[in-house]
Formats: sequence, structure tokens, C-alpha cells
Amino acid sequence: MTTLGFIGMGNMAQALASGFIKSGKISSEKIFAFAPNQEKLKTNALNIGFTPCASLSEVVSKADTLIMACKPYQIESVLSQIKTELAGKALISIALGWNFKKYAEIINVNRPANSEFNKTDIENVRVQFVMPNTPAMVKEGVFLFEKSNSLKEDERREVMALFAELGIVQELDDGLMGIGGAVSGCGPAFVDLFIEAYADAAVKYGIPRSTAYKLVSQTILGTAKLQLETGTHPGVLKDNVCSPAGSTICGVASLEKSGLRSACIQSIDAIMNR
Repeated sequence: MTTLGFIGMGNMAQALASGFIKSGKISSEKIFAFAPNQEKLKTNALNIGFTPCASLSEVVSKADTLIMACKPYQIESVLSQIKTELAGKALISIALGWNFKKYAEIINVNRPANSEFNKTDIENVRVQFVMPNTPAMVKEGVFLFEKSNSLKEDERREVMALFAELGIVQELDDGLMGIGGAVSGCGPAFVDLFIEAYADAAVKYGIPRSTAYKLVSQTILGTAKLQLETGTHPGVLKDNVCSPAGSTICGVASLEKSGLRSACIQSIDAIMNR
């Protein structure tokens, strides 16, 4: 990978471009982007440091690796405009629902109808589906890499290393990308509800709102970091805080009575069975 091109420059693409440049793994001069709103694109280019492009064809011609960062409903139209120019390129897609197999079905228009899917169907366009989450904007993201892909082995390692600058990279089997996305992609919204609820409780008992958010958010950040860095089972970490007949175990008992664990599992069930 020598040059990188973004198709679409929304919030996630901006976070990625900014993070990649700051990591030093790829220079700003080697990052290009196209988006329909040219005025906004040029403003982002000045703020972040990439080179704005006036058309899809321009960004495709200037980059050997492309990041498909437009809205999922726009992808089929985008591909119809540039698929003849994609030969030999690497395409990294961060659009929800656009996995490796779906790209193969769209890009390879000459594949016989009803034929079995085969990795070689898109041999000339190397594809990798990556599912990010919003904490990538503060370099604490989760990036799920679908196991099925057609990147070259060294190329894939390079792409993974680049994304790892903005969080954790995890490969998942194709069939687990859905549940992985439910947990890491939808999860931030659930954590935000948790933050808001405990901040409300703090405000109820007199702590100012801004201070309440700070206390709760830092507590969650620190607790998560402790678990990640030590690898300790969360149940053990919970037990370490619960003194006999103490305040914490009383709060834990109340959460158990309210069905916190069941509610969390049911939220994922709702996503997977929607």
C-alpha cells in the first residue's frame, strides 16, 4: 500500500484519515478523498491534511488502496461508476452489510448466474470488509476484519497494522461478523445509556451534570482498561470491589434483582432477531 483513497468523507472516514496521518504510517501527501459535497471536503482536507479529489475517477486513479466509506445504499451506484477502473486495486469497505461475498456478486458482472461463490471471482479486485465502531474517533476503536478476503497476505498485515493505530483489530469468521457488529458496533450506544443513567443518579444526589458525566465515563474507561490489560475475569474484578456487607454488593444485588444481565443479553437478541 503506497497511496490511500477514501470514497466518502463522513465522521468515521475523517477519524480514520486523521488517525492514519497522525500515526506516521502513511503521510498526508499519500491520502486522497472524494465526496459529493466538495466545499465540505475541501474544508476537511485543510483540517486533516489529505488531498481532495473532484471525482470518483480521480480518487480511484490516484490510490492503490481504496476505503469505501460512503453510505451502504450508495455503494452499488458507486461501483457501477468505477468498477471498470478497480482492476488491481485493494478495496477496504467499512460500510455495514457489505461483506466480501456481496462485493463479489456486484463487482464480477461476468460471473455465470447461479454459479457457486468462489474467492477467485474477484481476484483482480482485492477486497476486505472491516466493521469499525465510533470510539475509533478517539483511537479506542474495535475493527472487525472478516476472515474471507482477497488481500495479499503482506498487504492484509499492513492494513491491519494501520487500523490498529486507532484501536483493537480482531479477525472474525464470516458467520460471526453479525454478532461481532452487534456487540462492538451497537455496544457504544448501550454504554452511553449506562453512562447517562448513572450520571442521572449522581445528579439526583447533588453532583453537577458535567462532573457526573466525567466521573462515570472515567470509571467505565478505567474499569475496561483494567480488564483488558490484566486479562482478569470481570467477575473476579467485580468481587474485588465487593466487601462483605458493603455498599457495592448491595448495589450489585439490586442490579441482579432488576435483571441487568438478562436485559443486556436480550438487547443483543433483539438485534440478531430483528
